[in-house]
Amino acid sequence: MKINNNVPANITNMQLLRNENSLAKTMERLASGFKINHAADDPSGMAISGKMRAQINGLDRASRNASDGISVIQTADGALNEVTSMIQRMNELAVQAANGITGQEDKEAIQREIDSLKEEIDRVATSTEFNTKTLLDGSLNTRIYADNITRQQASKEVSAGEYKLKIDQAAKQAEVTTGFNLNDNTKIVDGEEGTVEINGVEVELKVGMKGQEIYQALRDAAEIGECTLSDYPASPLKITSTAYGSDAEIKITFSNDVVAGYFGLPTESNYVGDNAKVTIDSTNSAFSKQATYSTDGNKITITDAGGFEISFLAEVGFDGDVTMNVTDVGPMDLQIGANEGQYMTVYIPAVDTEHLYIDDVDVTTVNGAKKALDKISDALNIINAARADLGAYQNRLESSVSSLDETSENMTAAMSRISDADMAKEMTEYTKYNVLSQSSTSALSQANELPQLALQLLQ
Repeated sequence: MKINNNVPANITNMQLLRNENSLAKTMERLASGFKINHAADDPSGMAISGKMRAQINGLDRASRNASDGISVIQTADGALNEVTSMIQRMNELAVQAANGITGQEDKEAIQREIDSLKEEIDRVATSTEFNTKTLLDGSLNTRIYADNITRQQASKEVSAGEYKLKIDQAAKQAEVTTGFNLNDNTKIVDGEEGTVEINGVEVELKVGMKGQEIYQALRDAAEIGECTLSDYPASPLKITSTAYGSDAEIKITFSNDVVAGYFGLPTESNYVGDNAKVTIDSTNSAFSKQATYSTDGNKITITDAGGFEISFLAEVGFDGDVTMNVTDVGPMDLQIGANEGQYMTVYIPAVDTEHLYIDDVDVTTVNGAKKALDKISDALNIINAARADLGAYQNRLESSVSSLDETSENMTAAMSRISDADMAKEMTEYTKYNVLSQSSTSALSQANELPQLALQLLQ
């Protein structure tokens, strides 16, 4: 029996402290709901759960990103739906103008509505936005930088790089230089009267008509016949088609040899333009050796396997080298994953009237309605292709949202098994350590009374 060192009390006190520490940890788990509250609780589990928490947060944010992407696509598609409606209305008007019973005044009235529709298409293309980001002006498509070309468009299959070609010959207009010197001294006299047709539009040259009157009649006919005249006074008079390329035509017919001789031309003649001619550089640029081109006036389209397509409009009269720097700047990258590189790229082409090549639709000219039908058909194809891509993007994003949500759910369950406390088990542990703490306290009280027994030996 010892007084200085109460060994039973020390042993009991140590057990009491252990029980209180275990009880405190159990109460902390019950209060927080987590099995791991400190790194010391489970070092490897803490590291794993930390990475999983970051992954889950990233997945949840990516899911919201994908949902925002769906909203962007729906906004763009809604605007394109209106553009489609307007182009279809233009098609209807062009069909009406192409009808033989439609007079010139009727065509002019139709053209006024077409012009209004073109303005609205351009407004939609430049003002459709999502979170201040313009969607339909081409800023979300592959960007091409080059001199001497305009209206450049690239399909999403065109990769970034330097593409080179040479325009060997610029597109040409149909052109005819007459032998007719037209000025204020010009006058139609007896024997010189007759008619001249410019692309089917007839001008009647009457006795007594003078220079400016003759020029006005010819100018108005040429405008309807898709041509222009050289400036007045014209010495000699030159007639030029407004269009470029092999479809540009000037057909001139005279009613008699006298009038034909007056103009210094045969009784009937036909003049056509020429398309641009191009050489693709597949050796020193990113073009493959399978790349081919087609031209429509000064519009040049280069295609290759796999949906590759670049189109542009060469500047009038330009021939020479063209270097196109295609960048990966422009398309919208939607971060739809929790990790680097897990994104989806969205391409939306420009849909203004210039890039749709319907900015010059004019049904008041002799062949304007027929040409309008072709141009409008091509524009509809561009819009339909863009909307098809948007539909594919939206379906993919919806699948991404479902996949991300399910992955997040499964990872949350996995992390829960590592870091979440089992409340039933912890309550059992709490009861156990609570009872042990009470019993240790009682035992310590008894152990502290043992030295009192030593006093009985001294009595």
